[in-house]
Amino acid sequence: MKVILVNGSPHAHGCTYTALEEVAKALKHNGVETEIFQLGTKPIAGCIGCGSCRQTGKCFIDDKVNEFAKKIEETDGFVFGSPVHYAAASGSLTSFLDRVFYSSGAKMAGKPSAAIVSCRRGGSSSAFDQINKYFTINCMPIVSSQYWNQVHGNTPEEVKQDLEGLQTMRTLGNYMAWLIKCIEIGKKHGIVKPEREKQERTNFIR
Repeated sequence: MKVILVNGSPHAHGCTYTALEEVAKALKHNGVETEIFQLGTKPIAGCIGCGSCRQTGKCFIDDKVNEFAKKIEETDGFVFGSPVHYAAASGSLTSFLDRVFYSSGAKMAGKPSAAIVSCRRGGSSSAFDQINKYFTINCMPIVSSQYWNQVHGNTPEEVKQDLEGLQTMRTLGNYMAWLIKCIEIGKKHGIVKPEREKQERTNFIR
């Protein structure tokens, strides 16, 4: 069993990473393999809606999106982390998620996911809500914790002083491990992911 934790911050070992590491520790404690996937500092283009991924199975822009997509099938769960920028997820993570879910969302359906956010002071709820919407449009179980998945601090050292936030991260990791194991046991007993109906698309015009 494996979980990929995506760091949507340009700072490889900053506040978001500190929170993700706490989730990873709990997952490892429960016997789940982890990988922190850094988006890094190179620009990530937004989706241009060209639809080429529908024909080729991957985005025509060959960057972190396609690198991540190659890992999806071998992954059982996902955690997407972001700093709060203007009460929203980082621009890099937003562009990344738009393209990943458009080009490879079908491969992620049914797999548990969670969002975590890191903020200095405010804006966490709206950023948290933004990321969660990707899961709810893609038939992905959302893993919750004892509080909204957020940490506070302006530096990694300050985040480490947010004892409630760190505990929330550990609880998240424990519950994600539990849910992944439940799904695995279910598969062994013939309980499989529901089959999707052919999608109906209804457009409204005046």
